[in-house]
Amino acid sequence: MSNIEQTLSIIKPDAVERNLENEIKEMFKNKNFKIVKEKKIQIEKSEAENFYKVHETKPFYNDLCSYLSSGPILVMILEKENAVLDNRELMGATNPKDANDGTIRKKYGISIDKNSVHGSDSIENAKIEIDFFFKD
Repeated sequence: MSNIEQTLSIIKPDAVERNLENEIKEMFKNKNFKIVKEKKIQIEKSEAENFYKVHETKPFYNDLCSYLSSGPILVMILEKENAVLDNRELMGATNPKDANDGTIRKKYGISIDKNSVHGSDSIENAKIEIDFFFKD
């Protein structure tokens, strides 16, 4: 039985600023992800704080929220079998220096903060994150 999942992907401000959206979307398509919906938006810091609420006790929380709201982002719903895990694999380690060759963060990430992409870390969070950006 196939296990089709959806996951949220965000192309972050550093990558949008460098016009990398199409290259990154190509990397998803090459791994058989279907981009179900996408939109380019800019969010307020308060929205970023809501979005990253799970991290609010962590030392990097404030910087993370400032950064995500610092410029336009591209939010996408990706779909395929095992989408959550496959997306995390394709993104690579949070720190681009530790990411494997061929991953998005290895190729485009600038630093642990400006690492070009966000992806949901579980099926449960994927649902929450997709609803956050794509409430109809």
